Amino acid sequence: MKMQSIFTGRILLRIALAGVIPVTVTLLFLWTGGWLAPERLTSDKLVNVLEESSGVHPTYRRNHAKGICVLGRFISNGNASVLSRASLFSRGETAVTGRFAIAGGNPLAPDYAVPVRSMALLFQQANGEQWRTGMNAMPFFPVSSVEAFYQLQTATLPDTSTGKVNPNKLNAFITNHPEVKPFFAWAKQYTPSSSWASDRFNSLNAFRLIDKSGNSHLVRWSVVPTIKADPVSDANKHDSDFLQKDLIQRLGQGALRWDLVITLAQAGDKSNDATKAWPADRKTINAGTLVINQATPQQQGPCNDINFDPLILPDGIAASDDPILNARSSAYARSYNLRTREQAQQAGAKL
Repeated sequence: MKMQSIFTGRILLRIALAGVIPVTVTLLFLWTGGWLAPERLTSDKLVNVLEESSGVHPTYRRNHAKGICVLGRFISNGNASVLSRASLFSRGETAVTGRFAIAGGNPLAPDYAVPVRSMALLFQQANGEQWRTGMNAMPFFPVSSVEAFYQLQTATLPDTSTGKVNPNKLNAFITNHPEVKPFFAWAKQYTPSSSWASDRFNSLNAFRLIDKSGNSHLVRWSVVPTIKADPVSDANKHDSDFLQKDLIQRLGQGALRWDLVITLAQAGDKSNDATKAWPADRKTINAGTLVINQATPQQQGPCNDINFDPLILPDGIAASDDPILNARSSAYARSYNLRTREQAQQAGAKL
């Protein structure tokens, strides 16, 4: 299959740093739906870079283009209601529309070539408010600023003369951004699982929960699987759509579940730097269970026209001071406008 994206395993092997980084660049490019400072970079500029990397695929998202829609509910146990006045954290159930995806802008990419996965969720509260969140199956982000993220993308674009990423450019980027080194160390030992159902998805960015008294609590969250993870198998590598097939097969046998776990920061924990993992001894609260019971193809599916903007938040959840959140919101909107316009143009052409 012709390589159209730097997210594939083949390109990763070609640009392996010191011959020991099997998945790094794939990992470095998740969440490229938008981390740019509007006053310095533009969403158009970032979308253009994404299209240079993955090609132009009209009507699809510019990143995490390949995915599947899911439906379910969140069953709150009420534990998080002491931290947040959002009604979804009161004891009860909230309808959820979501999407599983793999990183990259190529909707035809084989699942086995893209080890980074994502889960995006929309919680629909009874009062009309929504909580939208996009999470990824990794513990922290590689760079600490919007500018560095954009520089990383340009540094790993394939050279026009060779079709390969220039290792000198990547090395220069690492020299200028040593904060990326812990991420490289993690990526070196990373082994993707064989199923979305067994992946843990993390918010990476920090947010604030606001309680009924107006007190603010700095947090991150994760959805933690309830089944054991198995590594990608050789059989998986012969099926370009194994993640979607696995999910549908599992749902045919019953609903899938994850725990929504909220981690509370302590003094000194960074609110604006997603490269810093908070220590493992931080207090956690199990807020309830995410239950997924149905999956449908994404095209014309219930998740297809949802912009999973991380700043669409209900009363009781607020953004932190992480500038990347505003950047994501801006570029998600640009990507959404592009693909919905393309969808309308295609529909009009068929009339």
